[in-house]
Amino acid sequence: MEARRDVFQAIADPTRREIIGMVAKEPQNVNALAENFDISRQAVSLHLKILNECGLIIVHKKGRERVCEAKLDQLAEVNQWIKQYKQFWEQKLDALEVYLDSLHKDDKK
Repeated sequence: MEARRDVFQAIADPTRREIIGMVAKEPQNVNALAENFDISRQAVSLHLKILNECGLIIVHKKGRERVCEAKLDQLAEVNQWIKQYKQFWEQKLDALEVYLDSLHKDDKK
């Protein structure tokens, strides 16, 4: 049984994050994307396959070209996951600020 790819796997790789950023600005054909990287065209195609399987891009034919377009709705899942940790750390930093303020007030006495 093949493991299901998810959006977290897709954004774990810096090349894939760069591809997402490029196609988020504007749709691009596969060859144009591949020219931006010092890896083989086949390696870029594998990255695109993973992004497609994770639902972060769609690849469609336009004439003889394959064009990649961003579909970033899946990043909402990542945002939700990050939010919970952001709240956690904000609470910890707020508590630290209160503690440091109390130390500072004790020093002034």
